[in-house]
Amino acid sequence: MNLSLYSVKAFLILDTEGHRVLAKYYRPKGHPLGESKELATLKDQRAFEKGLFAKTKKPGGDIILYDGNLAVFRHSLDVIFYIIGGATENELMLHSALSAFSDAVHMLLRNQVEKRGVLENLDLVLLCLDETIDDGIIVETDSTTIASRVSRPKADTTEIVINEQTIMSAYQTVRDRVQQRINQF
Repeated sequence: MNLSLYSVKAFLILDTEGHRVLAKYYRPKGHPLGESKELATLKDQRAFEKGLFAKTKKPGGDIILYDGNLAVFRHSLDVIFYIIGGATENELMLHSALSAFSDAVHMLLRNQVEKRGVLENLDLVLLCLDETIDDGIIVETDSTTIASRVSRPKADTTEIVINEQTIMSAYQTVRDRVQQRINQF
């Protein structure tokens, strides 16, 4: 029985032609089974991504076993999100992490999740990924929590506009209050 917390080997975003938009591979050094040598080079990663895309390019399923790894994926306009785990990992947990990440990105990008939108807002996408998966450990599966942690703070819309009218109004208020205090004595 594997009681390890490490459940994600990689996170990928590929476009509809199979080209990499974003890829993050996890190889934790402190894993009980030791550091993985699998998919360590760029050449191995590209070959893996090419084969995975060939199997998943048509919308339909959402989980496959590919090359000894469990791949959970989701199509969105012209990109495909993938979470790759070991063959013995819990596919429901991987699926819930991918769903949470995807929903959070949809919230943050206002349902404009396409290749161009992902690249223009890569900072938000990477922050979402970091809030969902930390060094291969799934840490959050609630999309609203992820989106709230990542979202940019709104600009303060209650700016104080200072002009002649506001200065005169303030002067009138101060003058009236001073007059009231004098009248009390």
